[in-house]
Amino acid sequence: MTTTKAVRIYGKKDLRLETFALPAIGETEILAKVICDSLCMSSYKAATQGADHKRIPDDIHLNPTIIGHEFSGELVEVGRRWKGTFEPGMKFSIQPAINYAGGPVGILSAPGYSYRYIGGDATYVIIPAEVMEMDCLLPYTGKGYYPGALAEPMSCVIGAMHANYHTRPGSYIHEMEIVDGGNMALLAGVGPMGLAAINYVLNRKDRKPGLLVVTDIDQQRLDRAAMLFPTSAAAKKGIEMHYLNTSNQQNPVESLKQLSKGAGYNDVFVFAPVARVIEQADAILAFDGCLNFFAGPGDPAFSAPLNFYSIHYNFTHIVGTSGGNNDDMKEALKMMSEGLDPAGLVTHIGGLDAVIDTTLNLPVIPGGKKLIYTHISMPLTALFDFEVLGKKQPLFAELDSIVKSNKGLWSTEAEDCLLKR
Repeated sequence: MTTTKAVRIYGKKDLRLETFALPAIGETEILAKVICDSLCMSSYKAATQGADHKRIPDDIHLNPTIIGHEFSGELVEVGRRWKGTFEPGMKFSIQPAINYAGGPVGILSAPGYSYRYIGGDATYVIIPAEVMEMDCLLPYTGKGYYPGALAEPMSCVIGAMHANYHTRPGSYIHEMEIVDGGNMALLAGVGPMGLAAINYVLNRKDRKPGLLVVTDIDQQRLDRAAMLFPTSAAAKKGIEMHYLNTSNQQNPVESLKQLSKGAGYNDVFVFAPVARVIEQADAILAFDGCLNFFAGPGDPAFSAPLNFYSIHYNFTHIVGTSGGNNDDMKEALKMMSEGLDPAGLVTHIGGLDAVIDTTLNLPVIPGGKKLIYTHISMPLTALFDFEVLGKKQPLFAELDSIVKSNKGLWSTEAEDCLLKR
């Protein structure tokens, strides 16, 4: 019998860190050790909505589920059915959108929402048969663990790029994907998911935009993005790249159009559920331009005006994506195994005991992704606080040195140091 420590949800804003025994695994299940979980705004929505959330069962007050769905770790014990396919010691990531019709809440069942014994904010979990049956237990062969935990958010932006579409004149054929060599804009694009999108666009090999414009209203965040992904590095890959603070522009739409030399943008992605940003996106679309509303609003009645004249005469269109599929996850893991580093998304680390407060306050905590190392006790700590903390605690002094040697970024070296200490 394995004992686990996990954060479970009992109701709206009712999260509890508890220690309990896991049942023995069956022949169709796998016991796994979670090492790292990346906290997601979707978990905040689940925590605040409780049983009203579409992925969370109605009986969580009696049978709580484990939260956290962006995680990685190692397999510990493999049930008889999966021996030969999976082995103990294998590093893994999980695609949480398993689309399993027989799960606790039907087709929307997902680890981190719907299951009693699997979620990222735990030390040990039992992976149920349906995860393997739906090909959602994915091997990760790269360095460290945090890239595996960040594969899910990376897969979301990969899926968004693949979901955009354009039309072929004179036909009704929709050609999926961004326009190769076209104009692309990422609006409100320097938050965690925007940074993931920039990282993917700049490292993708099969297609890329000729012009990439990234906007935001926070100059500090724009400066950090420009440090992580310099326009000079984009130019070496044949991409003309600009960062634009739209709060400084008298007419943001005109400024964006000028950067496109009046042509507009073939692919526009909106990373904030703000009506004004959606209106900007709609106004800068080129002929046959595609607007991808990436940001998930919390308000079911959220809406924004669209220019239907352009929809009719300029063939503009809109799509929305939520999450990535298995192929998107596999693409993310492959790119990470080949060297793509998602560390630019990470601004904080913490232990399992930091999960509850962090999750419930996620919208007001600045910065990017918050990484949780589930076998460690540590308050949520910003990377830029390491220097001050290091004056009294040797571990933080060592971590600060490693982070500073890596342009202020988290790394597998820093992770190794943390896990060993």
